[in-house]
Amino acid sequence: MLSFISSTLVPVLILLLMGWFFFRIRWIDDAFVATGSKLVFNVALPALLFLSISQSDFSHAANIRMIMIGLVGSVISCLLLLVAARYTVTPHSARGVVVQGGFRANMGIIGLAYCANTYGQEGLAAASVYMGAVTILFNVMSVYVLNIYQHGKRSLTQQLNGIAKNPLIIAIVIALPFSYFQWTLPEVAIRTGEYFAQLTLPLALICTGASLQFRSFSSDWYNIALSTVSKCILYPLFLVSVAYLLGFRGMHLGIILLLAISPTAAASYVMVRNIGGDHRLAASIIAVTTLASLPITAIAFTSLMALGLV
Repeated sequence: MLSFISSTLVPVLILLLMGWFFFRIRWIDDAFVATGSKLVFNVALPALLFLSISQSDFSHAANIRMIMIGLVGSVISCLLLLVAARYTVTPHSARGVVVQGGFRANMGIIGLAYCANTYGQEGLAAASVYMGAVTILFNVMSVYVLNIYQHGKRSLTQQLNGIAKNPLIIAIVIALPFSYFQWTLPEVAIRTGEYFAQLTLPLALICTGASLQFRSFSSDWYNIALSTVSKCILYPLFLVSVAYLLGFRGMHLGIILLLAISPTAAASYVMVRNIGGDHRLAASIIAVTTLASLPITAIAFTSLMALGLV
């Protein structure tokens, strides 16, 4: 337990807190966070994903059964959240925000950091392909649930066009043939890509920490609690239970847990704001799930370790 906490969770927590602290003492500002996030999204993270997948064994990187668990499990979780939100969440306009916050995981930054620290290059490759497939589904479901409850509609066609141009998805798609055919990259390309890849997680976590927003939760405590319990407990518990029943053990079961249990994605805030929803509620959900996910991850992963499942 202590080795997992010290090697996986503590570095993530320190970088998040550094970002939060640097922003508060004005060492970094909104412009730095915006520029850094753009650099991570468009260059550094695609480089990390491409290298980790292209240099891995295709059979380990593209685990179709694992991906299907993520896809089907996410759809079922979203539908259950829609039912719960319909009968318990007020006001009406907050329902889509709560539902999205309850399933949309920050796999691309915190989830990948968990997997890289725990399983190294092989785990990062398998997590990257899983993340790419499930992220596409997250975007489609988010547009759907937000459009149900918001007056400002966002076209699903526009969203699909955005997915097709997503640098992360493009990097994963291009990397898969390299992994399948075991094509070798030139040494200069590998070295250059590694420099960008090494930049990814530290910069991404610092920008994420700087973006965390806390405010009074008194009026929204139930909505925040529902999203937090779903995102940090129910959603990962459901996916891990299904994976266990289907015979998953070891690294792949651990990857499903670590990606599913990561907090609500920062992209959910951007989407809510663009569509005219309650972006302050979305920011609060991101902040609370980020804090809650760390101790819950420690308990969940070490419990599976104690049972000999990961």
